[in-house]
Amino acid sequence: MGHRKPNETTRAWLESAPLPSHGDTYTVVSHKEVMDGVTKALNKGGFTITRELYRANLNAKIAQGIYHLAHASSTTDSDMGMMFAWTNSYDKSTRFQCGIGAQVFVCNNGLIHGDLSTYGRKHTGTANAEIASHIVAQIGMANNKFKTLVTDKDAMKIHKLSITNQSELLGRLFVEEKLLDTQQIGIVKSEIETPSFNYGVDPDTAWMFYNNVTHAFKQTHPRNWMNYQSKFHKFMMAEVYTAHTPQQQDTATTKPDIEVVPEDETSVESIFESFNI
Repeated sequence: MGHRKPNETTRAWLESAPLPSHGDTYTVVSHKEVMDGVTKALNKGGFTITRELYRANLNAKIAQGIYHLAHASSTTDSDMGMMFAWTNSYDKSTRFQCGIGAQVFVCNNGLIHGDLSTYGRKHTGTANAEIASHIVAQIGMANNKFKTLVTDKDAMKIHKLSITNQSELLGRLFVEEKLLDTQQIGIVKSEIETPSFNYGVDPDTAWMFYNNVTHAFKQTHPRNWMNYQSKFHKFMMAEVYTAHTPQQQDTATTKPDIEVVPEDETSVESIFESFNI
């Protein structure tokens, strides 16, 4: 994989980056347009931005914004706070992405929900208008998605992972999932042996392993960071929740000769019709 550590930068630098010229089929969505839209939507939604972080490659062709948030009605948690992130590019290397996540207080590691909290859009057609509307939509889901992430975090804190289990998962993340490179494998190994932060849990827990990996993700290029974070979260939650899901036992059942359906039961067809499907 092999990539350089992303560079932290400023909002002013991203705003000054020259816009691309890719022809009529490419819709330019400027970094400034994204930052202004996100800030406006967050303020309108009642969120307070407690910290802004920006990263980019050397020429700002690929940029990323991360916002730490507070909201009066959001779930409060002692381990982490709400986050909104976006990725934008000028060189066609990645689509626009935005999503709801969380940041761990002790280390600023990130969590990105693996499913509905992320949105991506290619830079074509009416991309500007659609991106603006989806930024608003994602922010509208913030409180619910953050609540889900807190639930996931709590599940990981009590899920045991032996060093053998962690080694197996680390190998899968490198070989099968291709979410880590050799440098990052070394970072995770070092964190397992000598943690840089106190996460308040035993070393043999999923939450400890999760943070060791997301700490290594800080070296991920901005074009991949959100996607890799999202895939990793989905990967880990599949491991955690599958382990705690009772397996159904095969039992012999006798199917009735006649299945009685209530006369007032709504048909599938009528449900589809109600949604104009």
